[in-house]
Amino acid sequence: MCVRVSAVEGRNSNSIGPVVLVESSGSDPMDSVRNVKIKTSTCKRIVKELHSYEKEVEREAAKTADMKEKGADPYDLKQQENVLAESRMMIPDCRKRLEASLADLKGILAEFQDSCPEIDDAHITILQVQKLFETTQA
Repeated sequence: MCVRVSAVEGRNSNSIGPVVLVESSGSDPMDSVRNVKIKTSTCKRIVKELHSYEKEVEREAAKTADMKEKGADPYDLKQQENVLAESRMMIPDCRKRLEASLADLKGILAEFQDSCPEIDDAHITILQVQKLFETTQA
């Protein structure tokens, strides 16, 4: 493994001495497997987040419809519509982050020929995310 060490000049008020930065070239196989695990976990977390936002939109839409039905105060109704609009805006942002995360995961998996539990989990996650994109676009 190739490591580069460099000292950074200067001090901040909290530092005891010079700051030393250690950078790894990433050639260690364990670092690569760790990166796959991180990218896989990121994809899974964003999928959960996307589902959470979708449920929130459903919940807020039902609440807005209920308020309209009951003839709620116009100010309260407007505020609820703003909450619903904000919830809806989060879904496209979350999808973009998921697409970027998926691309990162695919890119890092291109380096691997071997199979291990982390790599298999990454492939399963990729298939699940692709299936999610297919069902939401159809």
